[in-house]
Amino acid sequence: MISDPFVHTLLEWYPHNKRDLPWRNTKNPYIIWLSEIILQQTRVAQGLPYFEKFLENFPNVEDLANATEDTVMRLWQGLGYYSRARNLHYCAKEIRDMHAGVFPLNYQSLLQLKGVGSYTAAAIASFAFDEPVAVVDGNVFRVMARYFGIATDIAGNSGKKEFEALANTLIPKDRPAEFNQAIMEFGALQCVPKKPVCIQCPMKSACFSFKNDLVDSLPVKIKKLKIKERYFRYALIICDDEVVVKKRGEGDIWQGLHDFPMQELKDPKENCEEMAFLREIENFATSSVNEPLKWYKHILTHQRIFANFVRVIVQKENRNTLQSWVEDNGFQLVRYEKLEQLGKPRLITKFLDDQK
Repeated sequence: MISDPFVHTLLEWYPHNKRDLPWRNTKNPYIIWLSEIILQQTRVAQGLPYFEKFLENFPNVEDLANATEDTVMRLWQGLGYYSRARNLHYCAKEIRDMHAGVFPLNYQSLLQLKGVGSYTAAAIASFAFDEPVAVVDGNVFRVMARYFGIATDIAGNSGKKEFEALANTLIPKDRPAEFNQAIMEFGALQCVPKKPVCIQCPMKSACFSFKNDLVDSLPVKIKKLKIKERYFRYALIICDDEVVVKKRGEGDIWQGLHDFPMQELKDPKENCEEMAFLREIENFATSSVNEPLKWYKHILTHQRIFANFVRVIVQKENRNTLQSWVEDNGFQLVRYEKLEQLGKPRLITKFLDDQK
């Protein structure tokens, strides 16, 4: 019998309130891992269709490992935080090549995998292998900070360690998976970030925050994100039924996705004529370039991207000249219909949707 009232209440609450989610009905580490990676920094309602799509296309880790990067990125398109997709694919290949297609069986070994941090390793270890190691995500931070009255900054390393240590003292060794699911679900459904219905909470009689009117003050997160604004000007260069695209490389956002030739502007009021690559193709581009009017906005964690587009038409007889220019600049010339199959940033898909 569990004597700790916090743990007891959670385990009593969970079976009556939990959502029926597909990754909760299995101990398959691949399915659990896939769901945890997809749901990082993503709401269940948004992530569920992606989870189902990935599982349909890649029923097991070897299928995912054998896929091309472009296929993986295309399926991930629109979910954001694209490094997760690249790490997911890399990790699948690592499991295929280094572990004979079998997931490591414990927390410490799981931590060695690419893109698997303490939270994901704990989730797989506890849900798939019943190892008593606690998961600590945003929901868990919130529940414990409010219930126990912990004012340590959750954005700092010391705060994370403090919460992990406490959670690991609470987790029952005979029911680790259920406890971890329960505390995360409690934070997602009951102890929500804003306007929780505390009067109906089964924890309220012992909750430090409720008794001291501190629900809105906890958890404490001091770290402030510095937001950078960037301005992109894209060129949609079309020749008959083909369009020029480029695959984004390392060292910046959207690695592995496809967009168009682009110049980053210091001033959003810069004229199109100041784009160096447009001057390069003006000898064989047959259309005039008009100043773009519409700006597209895309918000990332640390950046706000503003982009607009100019359209450039190249006649079919100049295709070979265009092809040479494309190759010299590391771009690609693809059929317009193939553009749909390529993984693209959401900002690009918004623009293309407007062209239909």
